[in-house]
Amino acid sequence: MGTPAFAVPALHALSAAGHDIVAAYTQPPRPAMRGKQPQRSAVHLAAEALGIAVMTPRDFRSDTDRQAFAAHAADVAVVAAYGLILPAAVLAMPRHGCLNIHASLLPRWRGAAPIQRAILAGDEQTGITIMQMEKGLDTGPMLLSEATPIGRKTAGELTDELAGMGARLIVKVLADLPDWPAQPQPDTGISYASKIEKAEAAIDWTRPAADIERAVRAFNPVPGAYLTLAGERIRVLAADVIAASGPAGATIDDAFAIACGAGALRPTLVQRAGKRAMGVDDMLRGRPVPAGTMLD
Repeated sequence: MGTPAFAVPALHALSAAGHDIVAAYTQPPRPAMRGKQPQRSAVHLAAEALGIAVMTPRDFRSDTDRQAFAAHAADVAVVAAYGLILPAAVLAMPRHGCLNIHASLLPRWRGAAPIQRAILAGDEQTGITIMQMEKGLDTGPMLLSEATPIGRKTAGELTDELAGMGARLIVKVLADLPDWPAQPQPDTGISYASKIEKAEAAIDWTRPAADIERAVRAFNPVPGAYLTLAGERIRVLAADVIAASGPAGATIDDAFAIACGAGALRPTLVQRAGKRAMGVDDMLRGRPVPAGTMLD
């Protein structure tokens, strides 16, 4: 049960390990791209390629959807970024319940955007937790977890790494489920990863440069941190923190260093509307930005 690309490595790994996957559940096709034509999810496409039956209920409120789920008589349901709330009755239908591949070291960062929130907070590490699902939001007992350093990874890079890690760990757990008794989550260290809002992507130059650099990585590839220069929105895909100062939001040299609330930020990879990503030097050759320019 999953929807985005994050869940696909687990689907492939479970199939390769020889598990009998009776169905793949994913969110229904949604209008996307410029033509607004319905697009099947990454899990939908992967499951079809594997010859697995695909189910796309809009929710599990109807008796028909619940009965169809129960009819699979599954031993276990594996859930990874599905995006739908599973009622308690559904969680109890598989013989061993539902196991979630969660992209954080629980109980830190329960919720919708654990990868981005870990980067934004400046966490030194994150990881994967395989947990038994219950009615609460990511509150269930844990079977297995593994950590990885965050360093200067973007959300995209970290998502790919954790997807592979989650695939490996769920196969490990299911290889001998009785060897992995579920342990309650600690009562301390709980935090919640709220959904990323588009408004958060607008760079606030009054914030410290270190915070902005983390936001650049957390919002790469989506929604994309951006600055506004003479009315033009420019995405910032990578940047360095430098020791410099000046009025917040003003360029302090001709190489596009921008003063922040504390320190300064020098974008290194940017993307103008309708163009490919480019190094900031390439951008400046076609669009010079002299020192003292105030960003909108």
